[in-house]
Amino acid sequence: MVKIEGNCKDIIDKAEWVAVATTGVDGPQLSATWGDYIRTLGIRDGEIVLVPIAGYYGTERNLAKDSRIEMLWATRQVHGKYGPGNGCKIKGIGEIQTSGEFADAAKEKFPWARAVLVVKIQEIIEQL
Repeated sequence: MVKIEGNCKDIIDKAEWVAVATTGVDGPQLSATWGDYIRTLGIRDGEIVLVPIAGYYGTERNLAKDSRIEMLWATRQVHGKYGPGNGCKIKGIGEIQTSGEFADAAKEKFPWARAVLVVKIQEIIEQL
């Protein structure tokens, strides 16, 4: 796995929201979440992203057939190569867990959460 560090760590620490993309039989599927939700659960060892989820049923169906996932983080609080704002893309393997340590942590901190999306990072790419 790849660890989050450098500019991407700064972007992730300040991102307002995060786009989540998977692929299904009908093509790409997008979801999103707030950066604060992920920061509340934490990024384990800089390698595993935890996202509390309530819905995400399309994401769950897609991951059951193809575990590849991408996340796009962005913020104007980090200066990019071309001006204000910077982004970071994470590619990895995703899984939705409804029980276990990560799911329990999500449900404890977010009473509305039915599960947790666990993303094991494979690649990090700065975007802007």
